[in-house]
Amino acid sequence: MNAHRPIALTLGDPAGIGPEIALAAWRARDAGPGLPPFFLVGDPDFIERRASEIGLQVPVAEVGPDWAVEVFPRALPVMPLPSGARVAAIAGRPDPANAGATLESITTAVDLVRSGTAAALVTNPIAKYVLTQVGFAYPGHTEFLAALAVPPGEPVPLPVMLLWSETLAVVPVTIHVALRQVPELLTGDLVTRTARIVAADLTRCFGIERPRLVLSGLNPHAGEAGTMGTEDRDVLEPAVLALQNEGIDIRGPLPADTLFHERARATYDVALCPTHDQALIPIKTLAFDEGVNVTLGLPFVRTSPDHGTAFDIAGRGIAGADSLMAALRLAARMAARCG
Repeated sequence: MNAHRPIALTLGDPAGIGPEIALAAWRARDAGPGLPPFFLVGDPDFIERRASEIGLQVPVAEVGPDWAVEVFPRALPVMPLPSGARVAAIAGRPDPANAGATLESITTAVDLVRSGTAAALVTNPIAKYVLTQVGFAYPGHTEFLAALAVPPGEPVPLPVMLLWSETLAVVPVTIHVALRQVPELLTGDLVTRTARIVAADLTRCFGIERPRLVLSGLNPHAGEAGTMGTEDRDVLEPAVLALQNEGIDIRGPLPADTLFHERARATYDVALCPTHDQALIPIKTLAFDEGVNVTLGLPFVRTSPDHGTAFDIAGRGIAGADSLMAALRLAARMAARCG
């Protein structure tokens, strides 16, 4: 990554743990392999107050993104929101009054990455149910970022959610939808488009020359030849065959219940799963603190901690920053290759 291009970190829901894990990550910036320079898009005064509330001795410096790299060694750089909005969030108490600041932080950070001012985007957790109270119309963070990735009127890219760790990498083919909607949404076209993006970005941004993909079945035992549901036979098998004919290394559909043990994981680089929880349960079981959420298929690098706002522990100073630190390191690694 260009040393003069820092990573833009969003505020997330200010009532959650995002602000304090940003503070904790900066404090641990020299630990282990160290962290790439980053700046937080938010309210500097609010970040100082949160540091004081949880007893963290972290200097905060108000900056523009061009100064962040210079400031980073001695203080946490915070870029004020362009509107001048101030944040008055109380830790652990989600409030729609903070939704404007949450969304402005995201849109500002995306603009900075798209313009090349920032090398990559790392997003702190949001609470969608809070944002929907002020008209947020997207199924989730991932879909919102896809809409911001292109100018108005241009086709929105298919956002692909990769949950990555050194232990396991997974992709949910359908993301933030009710389980009853999955059979209707799970088309051969969606499977093939998702797999193509995964294969291309694993090569482009992760340096895996020929990625090995597997696709888990939707139904128990991958449908048992159609006796436990026909989606695996009629939708997933033809999609896998089409992808294989394109030269993509993919197997499946395979029974999900035997796909995630250690020997099975050694045979693939990423597992594609028809439903959200099929993918997220195993990675959050195996790598909860190290997992990173990556959005593939965007014209910029975006990563995020693989956890939520944790309102129940916000403001207590006990939230771990491991996943955020992993997200920052992975964002820098990806930006150096494809950013």
